[in-house]
Amino acid sequence: MLEFDWSTIIPSMPYLLEGMWVTLKIASFAIVFGILWGTALAIFRLAPPPFGWIRVIAAAYVNTFRSVPLVMVLLWFYLIVPQILQKFLGLSPQTDIRFISAVIAFSLFEAAYYSEIIRAGLQSVSKGQNSAALALGMTPWQSMKLIILPQAFKAMTPLLLTQGIILFQDTALVYVIGLADFFRSATNVGKNYGTETEMVLFAGFVYFVICLSASLLVTYLKKRTV
Repeated sequence: MLEFDWSTIIPSMPYLLEGMWVTLKIASFAIVFGILWGTALAIFRLAPPPFGWIRVIAAAYVNTFRSVPLVMVLLWFYLIVPQILQKFLGLSPQTDIRFISAVIAFSLFEAAYYSEIIRAGLQSVSKGQNSAALALGMTPWQSMKLIILPQAFKAMTPLLLTQGIILFQDTALVYVIGLADFFRSATNVGKNYGTETEMVLFAGFVYFVICLSASLLVTYLKKRTV
């Protein structure tokens, strides 16, 4: 019969909370910057014919990031970002910038997925509304900012939140660069106390509760937007 020792969870809670704080910061920054950059990419991909070259560059960016594994992107940026920052900012080689590398990698990677969601949302808005805005004297940018984007984001909110949940789950991959997020903190505690199985199960339970709660919120918002 299996016996589990959960006694190490409470004493290790401060350390685990530090790891969760790292996870939440990575997810939050990546969601914000990912949506901002993803919105720009979506607009670029819908650029009019005179700016066809912008569409090509944006499409190449999106297709490239959607064609490679996230863990590989994390490793690339972990190897590249420190060298760039050390060269241009004069940072010491001993500076730990794993967090910055992770945020940049997640933001640029997730932006490719957010851009496709946002592009679909922009295309779902009736073209007549853009025509009406231009007829009223608005510039194309004013029409996009004041008319099209607000309606598109209202319709896209559930999908954006769903992608955010996936991003939160994916943050556990930062273990490959040695960053002490929640999952790595839990496994470290397990290794130190000989309770690896219990801590992995506990970490999985925490992720489950958070993601289930977020999923229920998404379901609620979907009902509100129908």
